[in-house]
Formats: sequence, C-alpha cells, structure tokens
Amino acid sequence: MDKLKEKITGLLRWLQPGLGIKRWILAILLGTTIIALGLAVFIIDLYRRTPDTWWLPLISFASLRDLPRLVRVIVFEALGMGIIIWGIIGLNKSLLGPFLRPGHKIVDRLEKHQSRKHGPKIVAIGGGHGLATLLRGLKTVSHNIYAVVTVADDGGSSGRLRESLGILPPGDVRNCLAALSDDEDLLAQLFQYRFANDDKSLKGHSFGNLFISSMAEVTGSFEQAIAESGRVLAVSGRVLPATLENVQLVADILEPESKKIIRVVGESKVTETEGIIRRVMLEPNNPAAYPEVIQSVLSADLIVIGPGSLYTSILPNLLVRDITSAIRASQALKIFVCNVATQVGETEGFSCGDHLRVIEDHVGSNIFDIVVANNIKPGEFHQNVEGVETEDELSMKYNVYTSDLIDIEHPWRHEPDKITQVLMDLLRERTGPLTM
Repeated sequence: MDKLKEKITGLLRWLQPGLGIKRWILAILLGTTIIALGLAVFIIDLYRRTPDTWWLPLISFASLRDLPRLVRVIVFEALGMGIIIWGIIGLNKSLLGPFLRPGHKIVDRLEKHQSRKHGPKIVAIGGGHGLATLLRGLKTVSHNIYAVVTVADDGGSSGRLRESLGILPPGDVRNCLAALSDDEDLLAQLFQYRFANDDKSLKGHSFGNLFISSMAEVTGSFEQAIAESGRVLAVSGRVLPATLENVQLVADILEPESKKIIRVVGESKVTETEGIIRRVMLEPNNPAAYPEVIQSVLSADLIVIGPGSLYTSILPNLLVRDITSAIRASQALKIFVCNVATQVGETEGFSCGDHLRVIEDHVGSNIFDIVVANNIKPGEFHQNVEGVETEDELSMKYNVYTSDLIDIEHPWRHEPDKITQVLMDLLRERTGPLTM
C-alpha cells in the first residue's frame, strides 16, 4: 500500500506548478483527442453500416455501454490521461537516461532546474575562498548568478602563469567555477587538483589554472576561456573578471619598527610584508570595468559584497571605479557580508566597523543597504581563530542584521546554507525590522 501511495505521489509531482510539463501534456491530449474523434467517427459509421457483424458486441462491451454516460467519460478520460503520463515518463527516461546520474530522479532535477531558472538575479563581488563559499549556497536558489572576481592576483600558480603566459590570473576564477558547478564531484575536484610532484614545471600548479590558460590560447581570449570552462563544469551562473586590464595591487604599509610608510607592489607581497596596511590601489589606477559586469550590476535584484579578504579580494573589485558607480546606480538590494574571522596579515584585531571604515576610506560611503554579520564567536569552536566583533553602535549608522552564520567545522568561514537563507530572507522582505 505504501509503495502504491509513493508511486501515485511520484506521478502527481509531474503535474505540480512550475515544471513546464502540463502544457505539453495538454498539447498531447489535444492531438490524441483529435485522432480519437476521427477514429470514433469511423467506428460509428462502420457500426451503422454493418449492424449484424459478429464483432459489434465486442465494441459495445469495450465502450462500457451499460454504464451511465458521465461515468464512461470519467473512466476513459482517467485511463487515457494515465497512459499518456506513463508514456511521457517512459519516453523521458529513455531519452535522458544516458545523461542522468544513478539515484537521481528526472522530476527532481527538473523541479530544481525550473525553480532556480526563475530565481533572483544575484551579483556576488569578492574573491578567494570567501566568495566560493558564498556561491556554493547561492547556486541552490538561483541559476542567475554573476560572480565578479579580482584579477590582481600575482602569487602561486596564478602568478607564475600570469608571468610566463601573459594572461590574467585564473586562480579566483577557477575557485568560483568549481563552487558554481552543478555537481561538485569528480570533474570539479579535478579542476581543483594541484600537482605536487618534483617536476618544477608543474609543481604547485592546479589543473584548473592550466585548463583555463590553455582554453584562453584556444579561444583567443580570457573571457571566452571562462565561458567555455563554465560549460565544461555545467556551472549555475557566470564568472566575470572585474576588468580585462593587466592590473597590479599596490599597498602603502606602515612598518612596525621604523614607523615609515613603504609602498609594496604585488598582491602576494601585501600579506607577506609586516606592518599595518594604510591604503591599497590599482596600477593602472583607473582600469576599465568588464562591460558585462556593469550590465549585470545594473540589472541585478541583489548585490552581495563579501565575504573575502578585505584588502586583496574585496577592495580590488571596488577600486574599479565603474563598478562602484554601477553599484550606487543599481536599484538592487545591496548587502555587505562581513567576514566571520580576522585574517593574518590584513585585518588582525578588526571589528565589523573597521571593515566598513576601510571600504568607505577607499571608495566612499552609502554603498550598502544592509550589513550582515555573524553573532557567534568562532573561538568557541577553534581557539586559534579570532572572530570579527560587531559593535552595538554600528546600528546607529547602518542597517545591521546579525545571525548565526558560522561553519562549525571551519569556524573561520561562513556556512553556505546559513548565509544563503539570510540573504534570501532579506531580499524577500526588503523592508521592516532587520535586527534579531
């Protein structure tokens, strides 16, 4: 009985709103009805012309002639509908079977695809592991995601490829593509695989970086390489570089001993240099934004800035002036997601207010509608993690929303599902009380 109920429930799921199935069932029903009408006319004509034929009683029995006409209509309609749905499901299984992973139901994939296809248009701005973590949650609610990443990275595998091939650094792009992949399984793991052998030419390189670099050579452009790599990984959204210009991150750092300000060139050197970061800038100082970034920002429903490294991931995007201007002009809900924990070499001892002050010092105020911050101390789960505190007086200047956003297993990061739920709740509300 339970199995029969489960099968009936499974069949009824194909008729639920939003799947785009009922319209095609109706089209099939219409065509079948027209064919049936033609066949009925033929049978009636044959019945009237040859009333004494031996097979006429058989037709009379099959037509349920002894039952009331309304009952006969209901029986035939239900039987026909059931056979049509059964046939459609069987046809779909035959056609899609080779492309569907074992254990996954077609209706489940279709339901998720349809709901996400009509999800809000979200622009996420940042870089590094913070943005990748955010994207893992956002892809569960929408396919209309645009991840804007910095291209100022010059360290590690990305830096070596940038220097040897003259392409933009693919590291942050790779992380976001893997995070947005519909199935972060074998292929996405391969994309993140880092060679660790003794061959100096490959050691330290990730497969994804090499793949994107090779794709750039094949397609002739870095942006096309990103798009094609996204198709390979079946990503839910787009990854866009903030600019296509070959920019460098430059920082003025106050040395702890001499109290002198020195200028450091190169993103990788910023965090390696001891001292307090006073200011960062791009060189050249006014790079043109990638046009698709501007288009996506202006047409977005939600713009999320952060989480991520403040000086080396978030600010390099906002320092592209066209992007900041587009954010201000956009009618989207603009949310700043503050980091859960401080970062060594960048934000030791920083509070949420310190993060906001640094951003305003660099690009001006009135960028965000809401500030989202974590209210659980990460030190409770890992003693070596310094949490970012949210000052009480911060709510006097900003709309501050605090909640439990921490990933208990990795308390220096956000939990993708938690932050996604908060962002979607705020987007749905847009007005009303924002404090918890």
